[in-house]
Amino acid sequence: MFEALTAQPADKILSLMAAYRDDPRDDKIDLGVGVYKNALGETPVMRAVKAAEQMLWETETTKSYTGLAGDVGYHNAMRELVLGTAAAPDQVAAAATPGGTGAIRQALELIKMASPSATVWLSAPTWPNHPSIIRYLGMPMAEYRYFDATTRGVDFGGMLTDLDAAKPGDVVLLHGCCHNPTGANLTASQWQEVAYLLKAKQLIPFVDIAYQGFGDGLDADAFGPRHLAKTQPEMLIAASCSKNFGIYRERAGVLMAVSQDPSKTALTQGTLAHLNRQNYSFPPDHGARLVTLVLGDDALRADWLEELDGIRTGMLALRQNLADALRKRTNSDRFDFLAQHRGMFSRLGATEAQVAQMRENHGVYMVSDSRMNIAGLNAQSVPVLADAIVAAGV
Repeated sequence: MFEALTAQPADKILSLMAAYRDDPRDDKIDLGVGVYKNALGETPVMRAVKAAEQMLWETETTKSYTGLAGDVGYHNAMRELVLGTAAAPDQVAAAATPGGTGAIRQALELIKMASPSATVWLSAPTWPNHPSIIRYLGMPMAEYRYFDATTRGVDFGGMLTDLDAAKPGDVVLLHGCCHNPTGANLTASQWQEVAYLLKAKQLIPFVDIAYQGFGDGLDADAFGPRHLAKTQPEMLIAASCSKNFGIYRERAGVLMAVSQDPSKTALTQGTLAHLNRQNYSFPPDHGARLVTLVLGDDALRADWLEELDGIRTGMLALRQNLADALRKRTNSDRFDFLAQHRGMFSRLGATEAQVAQMRENHGVYMVSDSRMNIAGLNAQSVPVLADAIVAAGV
């Protein structure tokens, strides 16, 4: 049996990480791996999470299973975090998942079960796991224009034109905030226009929100999904706690199915539990429990919000510093988009050859499509990167 297997394509980011590790240069810069890093290049455990772990260690009395869909307290905490008051509890079915990727996979399984002929529309570009999972499941897939390679902003006209061609019942996958890989995001008014089109065309929104709190703040970053929850008959949301709680390895995610008709919630909830059972049975609980503790304790929540805001403003400062450094070196404003983007990532707009040149000549490691992790920078590396960008002729 095993001899019939064929080699799978190498993961570009994992290959990039290996190349970075093997590079002996002391001044090399890692802008490839998709995790938050502080100025020391560390991914620390957040203070509130550490305190919640201590609290859990002292009070936990069992390691028995939770329910198939996970803990209801976690569902409620995440519903309130992502949706605020945009949806009532009886309008939301939820299931804990192994990270945001698990939530995306379960959402696609639900779509395939409920509407096998539905096409899933993806932004061009999008996070590589999106099309990879869709192809693996054998689902229909299409792209809508999103990133303008000239302005490095959103091609909003192209986006609306392409989605206008979708058929009723199709699913539109949207990044809730901090678009990965581009960093270019919809404005509030653009979210409202998208919502109008979705409802008029009878399309189903599916929001992937993995970076809430990394852009303009928790509430501002959730404007899109909250507006959709208020205006659309139904929608899906895949949320991750990896970034904003810094618990990458704990794999804490949640899938939420929102319907303005509460009579659909019980059936949907049962289906989510069934899908969990078919895939991994009971979801992991440790990370979810920590999130629930932090969000449910006033002191822990305040400390978490303070640290999260520091992370967010730190990345905004790095963006502005890099844009300023490039403006000074080029005597132009063509890199100002870096300060306007939000979240961990920006797509620089360099060619593969230019990316390779920056890696070879300056030890700057970014994905070949020029996606770079802003959180991989610090005050010392910003001028090095600016020099590399200019030298490569980007």
